[in-house]
Amino acid sequence: MPDVTRIDLAKYRLEQAKGMVRAATILQAAGEYKSGNNRAYYAMFHALRALLALEGTDYKKHSAVIAHFQKAYIS
Repeated sequence: MPDVTRIDLAKYRLEQAKGMVRAATILQAAGEYKSGNNRAYYAMFHALRALLALEGTDYKKHSAVIAHFQKAYIS
């Protein structure tokens, strides 16, 4: 994948993450904690996928995204 495409995809995914953070904030303020937590989780998920886009890597399953992040950045 060309670098420009990776960067564009990462930017798109970061915008998705920002939207999820905004939604989470609104939901939490309204006392909708379960839904707010769900949006916060997806914000982190989209942010991780933005990082993966820069690597040229992608996974469909949440567990695979988390496992790759842990292996590549935590361990």
